[in-house]
Amino acid sequence: MPSSVVNSYIYFPEAEVLRIIYQSGAVYDYLKAPLSISEKFREARSKGRFLNSVIRRRFKYIRVS
Repeated sequence: MPSSVVNSYIYFPEAEVLRIIYQSGAVYDYLKAPLSISEKFREARSKGRFLNSVIRRRFKYIRVS
């Protein structure tokens, strides 16, 4: 999963939280993200493009660190 924006990510299905760890080291939780979004994110050719066009526009988020 090489990406210039996203280092890694974790999905917490019980909480519907998609945690994204950026290359900068910042960690954000995207709230009320369904499993289908996590799967589409995993399959996206460009993680950064999908993040900007779908996830950031649709889901509230909090900075974890």
